[in-house]
Amino acid sequence: MRSRRYDPDLTPPWQRRTPVPEVAAEPGLVVEEAASGFCGAVIRCEKTAGGPTVTLEDRFGTHRVFPMEPRGFLLEGKPVTLVGPRKAPPAAGPRRTASGSLAVPGAPARVARAGRIYVEGRHDAELVEKVWGDDLRIEGVVVEYLAGVDDLPEIVREFGPTPEARLGVLVDHLVPGSKESRIAEAVTGENVLVVGHPFVDVWAAVKPAAVGIPAWPAVPRGQDWKTGVCRALGWPENTGAAWRRILSSVRDFRDLEPALLGPVEHLIDHVTVGGPAGPGG
Repeated sequence: MRSRRYDPDLTPPWQRRTPVPEVAAEPGLVVEEAASGFCGAVIRCEKTAGGPTVTLEDRFGTHRVFPMEPRGFLLEGKPVTLVGPRKAPPAAGPRRTASGSLAVPGAPARVARAGRIYVEGRHDAELVEKVWGDDLRIEGVVVEYLAGVDDLPEIVREFGPTPEARLGVLVDHLVPGSKESRIAEAVTGENVLVVGHPFVDVWAAVKPAAVGIPAWPAVPRGQDWKTGVCRALGWPENTGAAWRRILSSVRDFRDLEPALLGPVEHLIDHVTVGGPAGPGG
């Protein structure tokens, strides 16, 4: 028998490798691959014949794939072992959608209504889809995005809103006296509802605590807001990667500011009142 007074590991203490923490490779997590020094945000994880891999995207949009080997990455300068993203445990009781509505398991998506909701920008559309997507499919509401609010009058003319085909529009930074508010007033009618949020960009509609920051930084006027945010937070100046990091932090409506929740719910109510489903979309 081996004496309990002796360590069964005969490796000298100075040669032993200290264990490193395992970190879930959630989308948006920024790490550095230890061997190459390549730094980027996690895009996806995959299982391959040679073992699990992770794809990183750097600030210039370059993608590289690395094996998820033990001690293979650095997080904030410290070695870590990346593991697959965590799977959420099944919820007890009735399931709710990300917007807080009671889920309808197995319900098919409704044929698209003739009405539409437009939002200003791709990021806005992705955030609305993530939080309200289940509700929108049940209601048969299609969300499209505007390239800019200047296009709104022409879109309204082409759409031709009616009581059976209502139009709802979500506008960024809709504050009194602004260009956006003047355009909104010009197109608003019985069948057209334009609402907005007060944020310079929809990024700021995500609660800072959800992203893991104390507050959204103030960006000097004249500077691109998204780039300024990345600089102030010490993130790589890749707004696409930054947005994926922000979006991945949003679990449900509780991670969003009320100033966005109310307007979106108002739009959904507007386009679903009294309007039958359309022939497709």
